Amino acid sequence: MTFFKIGAARGLAIGACLSLVTILPSPSHAAAKIQHLTSPGGIEAWFVQDATVPLVAMEFAMDGGAVQDPPGKPGVSNMVADLIDEGSADLDSRAFHEHLDRRAIELSFSVTRDYFRGSLRMLKDNKDEAFDLLRTSLTSPHFDSTDVERIRTQLISGLRRETSNPGSLASHKFLEIAFGDHPYGRPSGGTLESVPKITVADMRDYVGRVLTKEHLKIAVVGDIDAASLGSLLDRTFGGLPAKSRLTPVSDIEARKPPRRDFIALDVPQTIVTFGGPGIKRSDPDFMAAYVANHVLGGGSGSRLYREVREKRGLAYSISESLAWMNHSALFVGSTGTRADRAGETVDAITREVRRMAEDGPTQQELDEAKSYLKGSRMLSLDTSSKLASAMLQYQLDHLPIDYLERRNAMVDAVTIDDARKAARRLWGDGLLTVIVGRAPQAAAQPVAATPLKAN
Repeated sequence: MTFFKIGAARGLAIGACLSLVTILPSPSHAAAKIQHLTSPGGIEAWFVQDATVPLVAMEFAMDGGAVQDPPGKPGVSNMVADLIDEGSADLDSRAFHEHLDRRAIELSFSVTRDYFRGSLRMLKDNKDEAFDLLRTSLTSPHFDSTDVERIRTQLISGLRRETSNPGSLASHKFLEIAFGDHPYGRPSGGTLESVPKITVADMRDYVGRVLTKEHLKIAVVGDIDAASLGSLLDRTFGGLPAKSRLTPVSDIEARKPPRRDFIALDVPQTIVTFGGPGIKRSDPDFMAAYVANHVLGGGSGSRLYREVREKRGLAYSISESLAWMNHSALFVGSTGTRADRAGETVDAITREVRRMAEDGPTQQELDEAKSYLKGSRMLSLDTSSKLASAMLQYQLDHLPIDYLERRNAMVDAVTIDDARKAARRLWGDGLLTVIVGRAPQAAAQPVAATPLKAN
């Protein structure tokens, strides 16, 4: 899952014709058969051929996101993602973006904690130029000093704004508490101290170590045949180094709750971020946890939403979700409330989480969650880009190529006992809570966890 996604993703403005075709839903997408394609040069991809609209969408990822930033220099990967499309080969930044705009090509890069990712979308008639621009970005980025300093200035400006943004402060503090000095605990976008020190040599070293074929995952959906796609993949990725040089990253379990931290900030709204250790995607209890989590924090029908917003009027919205990474997992939630009601809000969240841990969902709640999760997944794959993104995530999660076909049966197989067991695992120890705002009462120490009653 691409959780805590940071930086880049600066997709360029594209022509009206492309905008129109991408919003048209295609019922065939969710039911499409995913092919496993291997190019003549050995580049592998998951592929859905779909001529519904004259569009090709590709998502790809390589192992080694922000966790590969060098010690003391968080933010290197983020700067690479922001600069890698600022000129390449014989095109400077201005000419490169003019080529993208002229052909209505959308190209963007981003990093998560575990992956360097790219997204490419184009009309099928422009696919050759689009893939060529991607190729030169990956293999010959300029990192021109003028562009580097322009992007550095933008990043520093954003980091300064974060120092007074309660949501950013809460998120950074939560990860620091959860992971300590592990790479997951570092600010992936960098800091006001680290970003000014990042050099072009740092970025080129990152590119050489991370942007390789070894851990490359690709998903493509659109109006293109397998032979043409195979040729384009070889041209685009074939020149990358064969092997990565990644710094090993250890597995870590997030800090065990309970704990409550308060950051004083003079802002109108107090932000509450809460969570704790999660369940990894490969864990046999994951699907049960996923369904149970929807009951607790998944949208306007969830327990937290009803308790915090509808019953008590403490917040406009509240949500909570599972977040899984290569080396750890979390559940994380957030809400905003009035400063004078922050303590009441935290207490309401804590009670509801506790109740879920003790009793789990009801059978009715479980059935309704299953129905929603099955239907919403199909509806969420109504464009080429959305389907390509989902296909890429399934590969990163090491799921089988027919996972989409099997998913609903896996959701249906979750029993009430499975859901209650997962609820106890997730929420039985309480919460890590970070409160940012004016309310001094929010700094109170948490009550120690007490044994759960038996189901």
